[in-house]
Amino acid sequence: MRDLEALEQLLLDRSVAFGDFVLSSGQRSSYNIDARKTTMSARGIDLIGRLGLGLIRGRGWAASAVGGLTMGADPVAYAIARATLEDPPIIDAFSVRKAAKEHGTRKRVEGNFERGTRVVIVEDVITSGGSAIQAIEAVEAEGGVVLGVVAVVDREQGGAAAIARAGQQVVAITTITRLGVK
Repeated sequence: MRDLEALEQLLLDRSVAFGDFVLSSGQRSSYNIDARKTTMSARGIDLIGRLGLGLIRGRGWAASAVGGLTMGADPVAYAIARATLEDPPIIDAFSVRKAAKEHGTRKRVEGNFERGTRVVIVEDVITSGGSAIQAIEAVEAEGGVVLGVVAVVDREQGGAAAIARAGQQVVAITTITRLGVK
């Protein structure tokens, strides 16, 4: 089974549930994707790392780091960073806090990031695009250069378009249509 098909099956088996849900975007949905059940699994880490890195390299994005809004983006960033050990050059990871710390360095962007770092923002699931846009704004506010956005799943509910309107290219490993959930 190819990597993409294996990841899609893993998402269907572990992460997709049907019912009545209120999403983080505030929208109601008859299905939910708890991608963490896939992104935090050993097999998911392996597949997402290779597939996400392939999308980054395929776009020609020469990033030094990947990351996004904690907590959904964290395992995606770590998976991609790990995949670069077998396929250099190395890309490190960072996390964006929902709010700046009130103590210590008071930074909002933590990890392998400093002013001028070229980054790709990652996301587990894009619905409205709000989480990715928050991460983009935080990284840019701290002097980072955003090259684009990679998501594991695009729910195809306008989030990718919202991110594009904010000036960033978006690419997803898979979509809700490909998963056959819609």
